[in-house]
Amino acid sequence: MSKLFTKAILLFFLSVNIIACSKDDDVDYSLQSKFDIFEVQADNTTVVMNGEIKSRTLDDFKHLMEGHPNITLIRMLEVPGSSDDETNLQVSKLINERGINTHIENKGMIASGGVDFFLAGVKRTKDELAAIGVHSWSDGSGKQATDFPNDSPEHQAYIQYYQDMGFSKEWSEEFYFFTIKAAPADDIHWMTKEEIEKFGMFTD
Repeated sequence: MSKLFTKAILLFFLSVNIIACSKDDDVDYSLQSKFDIFEVQADNTTVVMNGEIKSRTLDDFKHLMEGHPNITLIRMLEVPGSSDDETNLQVSKLINERGINTHIENKGMIASGGVDFFLAGVKRTKDELAAIGVHSWSDGSGKQATDFPNDSPEHQAYIQYYQDMGFSKEWSEEFYFFTIKAAPADDIHWMTKEEIEKFGMFTD
């Protein structure tokens, strides 16, 4: 058998394997209910969210919406923050663009990036016992948000995000600077009832 013929056979089987793998990638996401921190409920319009937002969360949410396009509400249990702020803001914007509402469950907790996610909800509600925690961010090199001047570009992505969610420029700046001054990156400040009311965290 010639080397050329052998090579042609190998290329043929390689192409068959690639096609087979591509077909395996065609997942029917309507058959799934669990997408890491998201779980679609039986009514097919509600999602329960529980866990930290991470780099895979954007793809998870896109797959969820591909299989369950009628989602209108995300019920948040414990969302302590995000390990990837950029991904968090991207998936939060999708929530807002799709007109999805957010809700904190009874005895639920949201903090840090979880608060930013919650604020993407068109309507934002809670049960009786719910905790909202905020703090400064850290850039990983030891610097925190409060180490940068107020007019530093490092702050702008977050302020612009709030504006993109429909909040005024004044509200966005005031809330953002409140959060980064409320507690250092390695600590947490649980918002008081007065602070929650001042910033209108809930629509109802």
